[in-house]
Amino acid sequence: MNKGIRMKTVILAGGYGTRIAEESMFKPKPMVEIGAMPILWHIMKHYSAYGFQEFVICAGYRQDVIKEWFSNYYLHTSDVTFDFRENNKLIVHKSESEPWRVTIADTGLNTMTGGRIKRIQNYVNDEPFFLTYGDAVADVDINRLLEFHKGHGKTVTLTTVNIAQQKGVLDINRDSTIVSFREKEESDGAVVNGGFMVCNPEIFDYLQDDGTVLEQEPMKKLAQKGELKGFYHKGFWQCMDTKRERDLLERLWDGKNAPWKTWAD
Repeated sequence: MNKGIRMKTVILAGGYGTRIAEESMFKPKPMVEIGAMPILWHIMKHYSAYGFQEFVICAGYRQDVIKEWFSNYYLHTSDVTFDFRENNKLIVHKSESEPWRVTIADTGLNTMTGGRIKRIQNYVNDEPFFLTYGDAVADVDINRLLEFHKGHGKTVTLTTVNIAQQKGVLDINRDSTIVSFREKEESDGAVVNGGFMVCNPEIFDYLQDDGTVLEQEPMKKLAQKGELKGFYHKGFWQCMDTKRERDLLERLWDGKNAPWKTWAD
């Protein structure tokens, strides 16, 4: 656990989740539940297990759901008494809430991924920060990821995974420098972008406006300039793009066989 390092974790949580519409019609995809808790909570618990307790949530579609859930979070995790005889007094007997500081930022309904990150620039100031997607869980070693990032000194480190279906496709040389980045195609089975990134504040120089898609021009330019490094993750990684994938994660959790559960009960 990193007790002496304070870094914020930025989580992209503003998309519609159209491919899992049966679950996300009335809530943003990061609020779709695994084991009665939103996948967003699972992601935050993973970072928290490594001592990183400050989060910036890039909200958009149905941001009200995210805000209301966190506003009532202490009720979800506490024993409480409502005393209506004492001016509706609320007494909290036992709370097991995490020591989190959570900022939920309205980054726009139709803003693209890069634009969402640009909008939260003031919340991370001029400091490095973690960045990940709000729909994927993994057992990435956050300490090793951070050490790798600090060691090479480039602008962005992203976690790479070797799964055929996912995200941006990468061409990586022997020193882990990503020399090209493009969106995946149906024929791809290459090493791909798994999120779980570390960004230096210089990334904001590559983000223009609400229409900026992080996975397009910014990533391509970073790769062309040698400013994008890949941290290869051999362990568990799974996104939740479809109901089938959500059901897979639910089965793993219910069976007490969830590799991304890196925290103690």
